[in-house]
Amino acid sequence: MGEDVDSRNFTRQDRQQYRAKLRRCLDVFAQMLAEARFDFDRPLTGLEIEFNLIDARQDPAMRNADVLAAVANEDFQTELGQFNIEINVPPRSLVGTAVAELEAELRASLNDAEERSRAIGAHIVMIGMLPTLTPEHLTGESLSANPRYKLINEQIFAARGEDLHIAIDGVERLSTQADTIAPEAACTSVQFHLQVSPQDYAPNWNAAQCLAGVQLALGANSPFLFGKELWRETRVALFEQATDTRPEELKAQGVRPRVWFGERWITSIFDQFEENVRYFPALLPVCDDEDPVEVLARGDTPRLAELRMHNGTIYRWNRPVYDVYRGKPHLRVENRVLPAGPTVVDVLANGAFYYGLLRTLCEQERPVWSQMSFRTAEDNFRAGARHGIHAQIYWPGTGEVPATELVLRHLLPLAHQGLAAWGVDSSVSDRLLGVIERRCTTHLNGAEWQARAFHQIDQEMQPLDRRDALREMLLRYVEQMHTNEPVHNWPLT
Repeated sequence: MGEDVDSRNFTRQDRQQYRAKLRRCLDVFAQMLAEARFDFDRPLTGLEIEFNLIDARQDPAMRNADVLAAVANEDFQTELGQFNIEINVPPRSLVGTAVAELEAELRASLNDAEERSRAIGAHIVMIGMLPTLTPEHLTGESLSANPRYKLINEQIFAARGEDLHIAIDGVERLSTQADTIAPEAACTSVQFHLQVSPQDYAPNWNAAQCLAGVQLALGANSPFLFGKELWRETRVALFEQATDTRPEELKAQGVRPRVWFGERWITSIFDQFEENVRYFPALLPVCDDEDPVEVLARGDTPRLAELRMHNGTIYRWNRPVYDVYRGKPHLRVENRVLPAGPTVVDVLANGAFYYGLLRTLCEQERPVWSQMSFRTAEDNFRAGARHGIHAQIYWPGTGEVPATELVLRHLLPLAHQGLAAWGVDSSVSDRLLGVIERRCTTHLNGAEWQARAFHQIDQEMQPLDRRDALREMLLRYVEQMHTNEPVHNWPLT
C-alpha cells in the first residue's frame, strides 16, 4: 500500500488533479529510463513475510497494536487486519552463505517476537490462511486502525456500489457476502524482491510469470477458509474477489481487475506503469507537493509519489516497484505469489528455487516465454492454486505433466545452475533445493499436510466439531512450525 495516508474525503477536483499529476510522473519516469538514471551497482534481494496472530484457543487474536508494542522492533509492522503483522527484511545479496545467515537471523527475530507476544496472550503463526477464521472475524471492526485501510475500503465499495460476493468452488463450495474488504486480511503471503536494471526488468518479470504456477504447486499452504476445504491455495481466489472494484456489469465488459495476473508478455517496465495509468482509476487520489519535472531538471531524484501510490493499489501477482534509497532510484520485481509458511526453512527454500530458476531462465538463448502463450502461463497459475502439489503444469518441451515431475526432472537442475551463477555456496543451495526435492518425492507441502492432518483428526476424534478439529490441526501445525523442520518431515499424528 505504500506510505500512510491521512483520513479524508476525496472530491472530483482531487481526482482530476491526481490524474494530471500521475501522467506527469509517468512522463518523468519515461525520461529517467531514457537517460539511464537508475542505480544498479549490484543486485540485491528483499523479503517480506506476513503473519497471523492467534490466542490460546487457536482463534484469531485482534491484538496487532499490542503485539507490535511488545515486540518493539521496527522490522515488524502493522497489516490490514488486527490479527495480522508483517516483517520486512533489509535487502541483501545472495552470495556465499548469506541465505543461511538470513535463516538464523529470521529465526532469532521470530522467536524473540513470539516470546514477547506470548507474554501478552498472543501467538505468531506463519500460514497462508488461518483455518479457524469465521466470517465474524472479518468485519469492519477487525481492520487495523491505520486510516489508509479505512480509506481504501471506502473507495473500493464506492467503486463497486454493492457488497462483495465471494464464491469459491474447490473440494467443497463457499458462497458468502462481505460489506468490507476485511476478508482480504485472511490472505497472508511472502513477497520476494529482486533489484534489477531497467533493461533486465522485462525478462525477469516474464520469467516470474512462467514460474508462478510451479511456485503455487510447490508452496500452497491455504486449503481452508470459514471451515470449508477449498483450493489448495484458496488465498489466490479470495484475494482476487475481496479487492474487486467491479460490479458484474463491468466484469462482463472486460474491465480489468485490480488483482491481476496480466494479459501479455512485456518488453519494458514502462509497459506496466503505463497500463496502470491507462486502465485503472485512482483509489487514493492524494497529491504530493513535489514537482517531479523540476526535481529531475535540477539533477535530483524525484519520489514520483503518485505513481508509487497508484502502483501500490494494483495488485499484480508479480509487480513492478520504483523506489528511492539514499537519493538513488532503483527498480525491483516483487513476487507476491506465495503464501506464508510453513517454516522459515520452507520459505527460504521457496526463495532459493525462485531466485535460482529466475536467473537461469533469463539467461537462456531461447526464453521459455517465447515458447509458451501468456494464457498458458495463467492456466498454470490457476492449476497450481487449485490443486497444489498434485497440479498438472504445461512446460515447453515436456507438454502437460505433474508439477512434481517437471520440478524433479527439469527445473531443479536449472535452479542449481542459477544459484551457482548468483554465487550461492553449494552447501546452502544443496540444503534448500533438497527441501524442494523432498516435497516433490513425498507429495507433501503445507496445504497437503493441513488437509491430511485435519481429516485424520476428524476421523479419529469423532464426534468432534469440525471447528474444533481445525483448532487441533492448527495447534499441531504451530508446534511443528517452531521446530523449523521442513513440512515434508512433519508427522501426521
